[in-house]
Amino acid sequence: MTKLERAERLQIMLDGDELQAVENFRFENRMPSRAAAVRELLRRGLAAEGYMPADGSKSQDYGVIDRRTDGQDDHTE
Repeated sequence: MTKLERAERLQIMLDGDELQAVENFRFENRMPSRAAAVRELLRRGLAAEGYMPADGSKSQDYGVIDRRTDGQDDHTE
């Protein structure tokens, strides 16, 4: 069996308007999936609050937390 890169699951409930906002963001930004769109929105929200730099545009870069090469979480405090 293959080990998942993202082994943690976060489940949220949205109303119709919230889901439509996520879908609009996803399609306007050509995101590959709802999950990628939600990760990008979380990443941007955290960046806006000063927790991390806001950069990256590849699908693989749509993570909530950037990982440094030494395996430590990289965020600004």
